[in-house]
Amino acid sequence: MSGRPLDVLEAALEDVVTVTLKDGTAYYGTLSGYDQHMNAVLEPSADAEDAAGDLDATAVEDTTIIRGDNVVTIQT
Repeated sequence: MSGRPLDVLEAALEDVVTVTLKDGTAYYGTLSGYDQHMNAVLEPSADAEDAAGDLDATAVEDTTIIRGDNVVTIQT
């Protein structure tokens, strides 16, 4: 697999991810879409119980679009 950011996002589609924002908040859910600006679409997931790991992340409760300009990291 290539290390290009969009290739990594493509490989993470339908996986539970944790998205950390510039202000330090973090959200997790199933990555259902993205675009060339790294805007990310997260869906709630029943499988996401342990996805936050050591982060203080909040589960998304509904379809959530996160603007790519605010994203610091996306972790699987």
